[in-house]
Formats: sequence, C-alpha cells, structure tokens
Amino acid sequence: MSTLPITFEDVAAAHERLRGVAHRTPVLTSSTANERTGAQLFFKCENLQRMGAFKFRGAYNAIAQFTPEQKAGGVITFSSGNHAQAIALSARLLGVKAVIVMPHDAPAVKVEATRGYGGEVVFYDRYTEDREALGKRLAAERGLTLIPPYDHAHVMAGQGTAAKELFEETGELDLLLTPLGGGGLLSGCATAAHALSPACTVIGVEPEAGNDGQRSLQSGEIVHIDTPKTLADGAQTQHLGNLTFAVIRERVSEIVTVSDAELVDTMKFFASRMKLVVEPTGCLAAAAVLHGKVDVRGKRVGVLISGGNVDLLRFAELVQAAG
Repeated sequence: MSTLPITFEDVAAAHERLRGVAHRTPVLTSSTANERTGAQLFFKCENLQRMGAFKFRGAYNAIAQFTPEQKAGGVITFSSGNHAQAIALSARLLGVKAVIVMPHDAPAVKVEATRGYGGEVVFYDRYTEDREALGKRLAAERGLTLIPPYDHAHVMAGQGTAAKELFEETGELDLLLTPLGGGGLLSGCATAAHALSPACTVIGVEPEAGNDGQRSLQSGEIVHIDTPKTLADGAQTQHLGNLTFAVIRERVSEIVTVSDAELVDTMKFFASRMKLVVEPTGCLAAAAVLHGKVDVRGKRVGVLISGGNVDLLRFAELVQAAG
C-alpha cells in the first residue's frame, strides 16, 4: 500500500477525465538530435497542448472533481503564466469562475491569454509579496477554492498523463527527463514511469539560478530559496511542494541544472531543426540532453517539452542574440 500522495491509478483516472478534452500531443524524433547525443530521443510535445502547455492536464483534472458547491463558488490560483491560462481555460470549459494571481512582470502574452480565457487577473510583485498568502486570503474572502500550481494531488495526477501517453507510444524507456519548477510535472511523470517502465531512470531539470530541487533531493528536505532570476519564468519557484517532494524523493534519481544560455540554444535548435516554438522553461529537459548534462549515449530517452507560450518578438530577440 503506497503512502505517496498519488498512485498510477490516479493518473489513469485523470487520463479518462481528459479523454476528448486534452490533446494527445505528438511524440517527435530528430535524427539531428539523435546524432548529436548518440541516443534515441523521443520528444513529448506539450507545447502543442491546449493553451500551449502541459498545465492544462492538471488544471482540468482538478476542477473537474469540484463539488457542486465549489463549482458555484469559483476557483483561484497563483501562477506566472501557464497554470494561470490552464485554470482559466479549464474553468471556462466547466462553467466555473476563475481568479488568477499573477506577477506584474509575467509575460504579456500569458496575461493576455489568461484574460482571453475569461480569467480575472490580480497582480502582485513576485520579489516582495507572497503569492501563496495572497491567494489564500482572496480565497477566504471571496469563497473561492484554491488550486495551487503544483502541490495538489489532482494537479499532479493530471500532469502525469503526459508521461502515460509517452510510454504508451514508445514502450519502455531507459531515461525520462522533465522540466522542474514546483514538481507537479516531475512527480506525476515519475509516478507514470514507475508503473509503465519500472527500469526507467527519471531525472528532473531546473535552471541553474534556481536549483532548490537539486539541493532538496540531495539534502532530503525541502530547501527554500529567493525567487531565481532566469529566463525560465515557469520555473521561478522558491521551493518544491510537500506533496511533490514526497514523490520526487522516492521516484526521481537525479536533478540536474542548465544555464539560460543553454536554454536559448535549445530554443534555437527546436525552431531551426524541428520547426517548433518552445518557451525557455519548456526547453529545460531538452537542454540537459543536448548539452551533455546527462549521459544518454546508446539509450532510449523520453524528453518532456513542457510549453510553448513565449512572446514571438522576445523569442526572436533571444534566438538572434544567440547567433
């Protein structure tokens, strides 16, 4: 009997809720990437998911399990962008009011999309204010149900459906790498991997500037850091969640980091070689593979591309500056 917050049965149940609602995103390969790394790489393209990121899976799975009273009251979350859009879109699809607490410096494209999906945006300063405290206060004042971006069992299970689909398409893998911010995607995917490919080594990838996950796994307890300054805005978390860390500690073998420069180089690779627009956070796992942070030679490797929500002018500037 597992004492972890989610099981593979939870992931499978989430997959059924998402059937016909979430996109079953493609798994792509690249001969250039394979030659560069000496591995057989399988890219799970969640940048092509509804609202442009894997976050739709967890958000929809969570709101779909609301009681009638919760649906009538509405949902609130805090997010730098992708979870914000995911909650707003999922709430609209399920007829629920959504309030989103977003940092004032969130990418404009993400703010506009969140509002476009019908979400009410409340801004805060990510460097001086506590978004979790603000979210809880607004939830209490307005009778809303708080769905945090990652530390929630229904969110974690929903995110794990991305890996479930990947394994269903590729069969067992030697390695699975996923981006890491707060741990919702990594914990969900590690749960799926444990069930569907037991010998698969699961690795998380976070920005160098915010290696709290790496330090947490090494020390055995959650490490808190200041908000990291990195291009990977979706991974600017200050700490892992209690629920996500419980799974990561047991199911994840290693956490590695990549630099912002390596993220931009990977964005350029995806655009030029695979014709994909991927945001910096979405490049974390691929950057680790393409820049030799993990030995993948001779192995079958799953790589989660987590999202593609990036302002196109900003994208062009970054890629051009990379040369």
